[in-house]
Amino acid sequence: MRILIVEDQREMAALIADRINDAGFVTDHVGDIAEALEALRTRDYPLVLLDRRLPDGDSIGAVPTIRGLRPGIRIVFVTALHSTDDKISGLDAGADDYLSKPFDADELVARIRASLRRPGGRSQPPIVVGNLSFDLEAREAQVSGRPFVLHRRELLLLESLARRAGRAVTHDSLFEDIYGFGEAAQIDALKMLVSRLRQRLKDQGAGVEIHAARGIGYLLRKARP
Repeated sequence: MRILIVEDQREMAALIADRINDAGFVTDHVGDIAEALEALRTRDYPLVLLDRRLPDGDSIGAVPTIRGLRPGIRIVFVTALHSTDDKISGLDAGADDYLSKPFDADELVARIRASLRRPGGRSQPPIVVGNLSFDLEAREAQVSGRPFVLHRRELLLLESLARRAGRAVTHDSLFEDIYGFGEAAQIDALKMLVSRLRQRLKDQGAGVEIHAARGIGYLLRKARP
């Protein structure tokens, strides 16, 4: 799952990105409102972390535009503006949450997870393929009812494939789901990642197969007897 960080201080953005990446997300970073709106036009982010004091203005004024571009997006302000009036104005503008700097990194991750769980429609049931179950809301996998623990990029790959189970997922889509803006990724790295996940699924008896769609990408489906 990909999260957009809108923060003009690069060191702060890097700290936020590192912690969120460790929690299993993919992050993209931009430094002002204009770049944020352009990113939102091109990619479907479920959540944006939004600083208020940005080079091109107070981002509170951009909330309606963000909502217009992505109606279901979660907006979390992460800002040094910490007075009660600041928080009220941010929430009244349409934000889902408001976190003041300095903040605890674990609290930020918890607030992100809480915002993503917050009802914005009907909850999604787990995706079940063979003996594999993937909970899109908790972002957790199980095999035959047992937790299936994966490394971050393995989990991102499995999530991308599970969301489109039975359909070919293009290489470009997989790169977008697994790697951030600034990460250089090669097709060989993706092939190695797929190979590792394929073997781990086999070792756990998941009853699924990852097939290569020549020239297109990969697809996840139930293993044939």
